Order: sequence, then C-alpha cells, then structure tokens
Amino acid sequence: MFSIISIITALCYLQSRQTSKVEQTTHTSIKMKFTAVIATAILAGTSLAAPERGLAARVKARAAAARGSRPLQSVQEPAGVTNKTNVQYSSNWSGAVQENPPSAAATYTAVTGTFTVPEPTGGSGSSSASAWVGIDGDTYSEAILQTGVDFTVTNGQASFDAWYEWLPDYAYDFSGIDISAGDEIVAIVESHSSTSGVAIIENRSTGQKVSKELSSSSPLGGINAEWIVEDFEENGSLVDLVDFGTVTFTGAEAKAAGGQTVGLTGATVIDIVQGSKVVTDVTIDSDSEVTIRYV
Repeated sequence: MFSIISIITALCYLQSRQTSKVEQTTHTSIKMKFTAVIATAILAGTSLAAPERGLAARVKARAAAARGSRPLQSVQEPAGVTNKTNVQYSSNWSGAVQENPPSAAATYTAVTGTFTVPEPTGGSGSSSASAWVGIDGDTYSEAILQTGVDFTVTNGQASFDAWYEWLPDYAYDFSGIDISAGDEIVAIVESHSSTSGVAIIENRSTGQKVSKELSSSSPLGGINAEWIVEDFEENGSLVDLVDFGTVTFTGAEAKAAGGQTVGLTGATVIDIVQGSKVVTDVTIDSDSEVTIRYV
C-alpha cells in the first residue's frame, strides 16, 4: 500500500502552491508534480508489497527457523539386521565416530574432512540432510563444535547452506560462500581451549573460504571426533531426511593435544534407523575415508 504520508505531503504542497500569489501558468506544473508524487508513492507501495522470491525468501525462512544439531540419539538395533559388527544405530546420525581420545591427556582438538556436495533428490514438500565434522556429541553430549553443509530439496529444487554451530546453541549460516552440487568442500573445526575454537569451510571448487571464531559457556570434552551425515532438527523436530545419494569423507583426520594424529581405524560406524528401517549404509574404506549412502 502506498504511503499516506506521501499523499498528505503532496496535498499540502499543492494547497500552498495554489494559494500563493504566483502566475496561473504554474498551475499545470503543480498538477504534474502532484501526479508524479502519487505515482511514486504507488510504485513504492507496490515494491514493498511484492512477494520475496528465490534466495532472499529462503534465507529469511531459514533464519526464522531454529535449526540445530542434536547429540547422537541412539536407538535399538532393528530386527533382522545381521552380520553387523562395531555398528551403532541412531535416529539422527550416520557416519563414523572415534569415541575415545588417544589418552586422557591427549583429547581431540581438531577434526577435518573433505567431501563432494551431493545432488539430493526429492519431490513435493521439503527434506534435508547435513554433512559435517565435529568434536564431541557422542559419548560426550554436553557440547559439540561442528561445521558443515546442509542440502535441502524443496518441491524438487535443491539448495545448499554452509553453517557452523557450538551446541547447545543453534546453527548459523556462513555468509560470503556459495555452495553447489559437485563442489569439493573442506570442513575443519579446531578448539583453542575447551570454550573457544574456530569453524572453517573451504570450497575448493570456487576458491572461497570462510571461518568463524566461536566461544561458548558449554565446554568441550575433546572425547569424540566425528564425520557425519545428519538428519538435523528444526523447531524441535527432525526434518524429513532427504535422499542425499552418497557422501564420502576423504582426508578424514583428527588431531589430539600433543600433536598426535588419529584416522578412522577403530572408529564406530553409525547408521540411521527411521520407522524400524535402516536408511543409511556406512562403510569405512580406509584410515582416512568413510562413505555414507542413503538406501
């Protein structure tokens, strides 16, 4: 709707000009100015009333939603599952977790992993998943320092968001980085202390790199290191899990206090179970590579 103030201002302006002792030849000019003011007000009102579309609408909607991860939510092994050793089941996590640091003194201080952004598929409605690396959240559930990329399909259209989070706070999107299917992403989290650290996302395909220094009153334990595809939470409920195809973390590595490096050897595999069905298939391919498939 156009501005009432603009109309009142224009009317006052016209009245003052009409009552002034100037030549009548200016009357036509006055009417033209009045018309221009009204037209400008109408156009401004039309612009303000126009619906938001595309990226702006998605960013606004995402900002309004309380998006966040949750610690590992364990569930019972589903009936009929056989030949699975060193595997846990969860309603929200799939991937690989180092559940213990090298020693009590050598807790985890950094985790890194590289993955190619998948091309998720879906129909009507909205469904999502997220690939990330993090410290803690499995056997130590008081906090998680994590960063990664969300992939969402809304009515058949895919979108991607890079984010960081120090749970129990919510996740926040990075700005200044573009993400597309097929991009090669490096995700890194590093703790400076139990209550401060940094999250880094690098898009090797575009050359863009962003980082965020973080602090929290919820201290890390440095007990777990993980490489995860998650069915994350929005406004208190798990989102519908999207068919993300395959996500493979390469260069998977965790560093511990004192400089020790740990890979995936001995890591626990986690698969997502929803509705009594196992919906992911995780394989540790080597000491530095883990593959998570949607099935």
